[in-house]
Amino acid sequence: MTPREAAARALACLDLTNLDAACDAAAIEVLLGRARSPHGPVAAVCVWPAFVAQARRGLAGSGIRVATVVSFPAGTAPLSATLGETERALGDGADEIDMVVPWRRLAAGEPQAVTEEVAAVKALCGAAPLKAILETGELASPERIRAAADAALAGGADFLKTSTGKVPVNATPEAAAILLDAIAASGRAVGLKAAGGVRTTADAAVYLDLCDRRMGRGWATPERFRIGASSVLAALLATLDGADVAGADGGY
Repeated sequence: MTPREAAARALACLDLTNLDAACDAAAIEVLLGRARSPHGPVAAVCVWPAFVAQARRGLAGSGIRVATVVSFPAGTAPLSATLGETERALGDGADEIDMVVPWRRLAAGEPQAVTEEVAAVKALCGAAPLKAILETGELASPERIRAAADAALAGGADFLKTSTGKVPVNATPEAAAILLDAIAASGRAVGLKAAGGVRTTADAAVYLDLCDRRMGRGWATPERFRIGASSVLAALLATLDGADVAGADGGY
């Protein structure tokens, strides 16, 4: 896979993200403009729930999906609050929900908490894809990461997402490989989202190659693979323009 091929594939699978604490309506307008890149649209934008309606209006007719986050970033919100947040976001026009699972409870020996909360949110989402954020860098061990993946799959998650991007260790190829193995073992059509730490075209290519090797060359399409990032778009566009730069921030 050449750098340009990797950049084109990654661009089509990008969840272009702004989950900064200082994000405002003006920043969202900038994000929406960037989502329609000179080399084609990204897969989705991912924004705070407060900006879903603005993003929906701004992307009308573009084919770019609107994603938002719930129980973010800690994953400790009461389930009732997470369900309320999800219902409001869907009502505002969100196409996809990225939910932080209660990974601390799983780490404390309660994997059923992840399954139950994912199932409850998925029941609200209906056909809208639910991405379960596992916070793999905090779970740390392969055993816990796989347990979280299996618990989220049992709850009906449509994507397994590595990270929030708000902790010291976010997406890693090692964690992504564990999630892909869990997806393959499930027998379900579930996707992977690598989030946090993807800064360059070469970073993106690592995850695309991993998917190609483990799942088959045609698997990593926007329906089954996403990269959650903020500034990696600049690196991808530079590669497509014949240069290459590193993004300043890996995204969420």
